[in-house]
Formats: sequence, C-alpha cells, structure tokens
Amino acid sequence: MRVMVVEDEPYLAEAIRAGLRLEAIAADVAGDGDTALELLSLHSYDIAVLDRDIPGPSGDEIAEHIVASGSGLPILMLTAADRLDDKASGFALGADDYLTKPFEFRELVLRLRALDRRRAHSRPPVRELAGLRLDPFRREVFRDGRYVALTRKQFAVLEVLVAAEGGVVGAEELLERAWDEHADPFTNAVRITVSGLRRRLGEPGIIATVAGVGYRIDAP
Repeated sequence: MRVMVVEDEPYLAEAIRAGLRLEAIAADVAGDGDTALELLSLHSYDIAVLDRDIPGPSGDEIAEHIVASGSGLPILMLTAADRLDDKASGFALGADDYLTKPFEFRELVLRLRALDRRRAHSRPPVRELAGLRLDPFRREVFRDGRYVALTRKQFAVLEVLVAAEGGVVGAEELLERAWDEHADPFTNAVRITVSGLRRRLGEPGIIATVAGVGYRIDAP
C-alpha cells in the first residue's frame, strides 16, 4: 500500500511516515497543499491522509481536487477539529473517514487497512498465482501449501508481482510501489530484495528476470 500524508507539522509527519514503514506501508509526505497537488500529479496512491489546516491550498481543497479527478482515491481526514459540524463538512467534501488529533497510531493503521479493504472490495482478498497464495491483509504467503516467511519489503515486492498476474514489472515501478518517493532510482535495493525473495520462495525458481525490462512471476 502507498499513501500520501499531507501534514504541516514536520515531527508528526515524519513520525507517521516512519511508523507506516514499519507496517509495510509506503508513505510520501507533503507539508503544504501545493506539494500535495504536485505529488498527486506524479504518483498513484491507494489512500490520501489529509490535514485540513495546511499552508497553500487547504486540505479541503485537496479533497475537492481528488473527488473532481474521479480517481476514487479514498480520503482520510486528519485534523484537530473534532466538532460534529466539522466532521459533517469533511464528509460532505468527499472524505471516507475522519481521525481527530491526538490519536493512537495503531488506530490510524487500522483505519488505513479498512479503507484499503473497502477500496479493494471488488478484487479477491487473497491472490493465487502459480502455486502462490498471497493474503495482503493477513500479510501471509504460502507456496504449494508451505508458509513462507518474508521481510516487509520482500512481501511488498511479491505483492506487486503477483498483482501483475505474470506481466512484467519494471524495477522503477517496484521502487515506486514498494518503497516511496525518496528511494534512490540508482539503488540496487530492488535487485537485492528480489534475490532474497527468490531464496525464501525456494526451488524451482518462480520469479523470472526479463533482461533490460524487469521481473515477472513465471506463471504457466
């Protein structure tokens, strides 16, 4: 999962990003409305977490932009305003959920997972391909009935590859989907992660390298 967090309090924003990484959720942070609009134009996100009171275009304006785009991107409003009228106005703008400050970080994660499930209701919650069974919500992987323990990044990479259903996924796309905007495009992190993933999945090898293009699940 990749989310955009729009929050102008630097310490809180960084704490959220660091915490989400530990939950295998990639997060890009925008400290103002202009940066948020720029990120939306450059990347695809699964959820937008919006503080309403930010410099530049407000969180409300960002929400209106997202709704008008027709992308269906779920919106979680994150704000100190906890009056019922404030919440009602947020939902009227198109917010899918609302979390008031201060909040427990675990609650944020639970709400993000719930929004992600809701968005994915039309897709089977468990993906199966070439003997792999991947449950994105329980964070579990089985190969031919055998449980496979993976690191967070290995799971994130495998999730993208399985979702491609045998299609080729480039290293740049894996960086974008499984890491975040700060990932070095010249890093060998993808190669190292795929190598470790292959070892964990065991023989016969199931992740094929397409020279000069990327990787794919070697599905029959």
